[in-house]
Amino acid sequence: MIIALIVLGVIVAIVGFVIIGFNKLRTTDISAQEALGGIDVQLTRRAELIPNLVETVKGYAAHEKGVFEEVTRARAGLQAAAAGDDVQAKAAADAAMQQALVKVNAVAENYPELKANQNFLELQGQLAETENQIAFARQYYNDAVATLNKLVMTIPWMLLTGIANVHKREFYDAPEGQQTAPTVSF
Repeated sequence: MIIALIVLGVIVAIVGFVIIGFNKLRTTDISAQEALGGIDVQLTRRAELIPNLVETVKGYAAHEKGVFEEVTRARAGLQAAAAGDDVQAKAAADAAMQQALVKVNAVAENYPELKANQNFLELQGQLAETENQIAFARQYYNDAVATLNKLVMTIPWMLLTGIANVHKREFYDAPEGQQTAPTVSF
């Protein structure tokens, strides 16, 4: 009788551990997925602000056609990347958009009346705020991925990754060359 109770207690403990571990891995994975969605929201917000900025700048610098074409391509790439789950594609599209925005701002520097335009100033403020939110979303995602990866790579949780269908995720890293300031030439 005592042996049966001990065996039953061990079985209940093992089942309890599996349930707790499964739930812990799944909720941590969901948190990482949610954090990646936060990056998508901010990248999409930035992509939606860009046409307004470009239209404002176009009125002053219509002859800078190449800059506007680059912004359009970068915006399309950003929207496509935001629709997918590839973290590296998101980072590359983000970098392309950042480069295009640097060029738009360089054009604006050449037109003092544009720099004083209220619409332009407001859009620049919104973009700056969005850039801060993107940086925060990236950090939040990387924190969530770090938590998930620690669980996936350590005992006893790693024993349950197959059951929970949870695997290590990639961090949101800046693409090569993103660490240095871009150069702008017209």
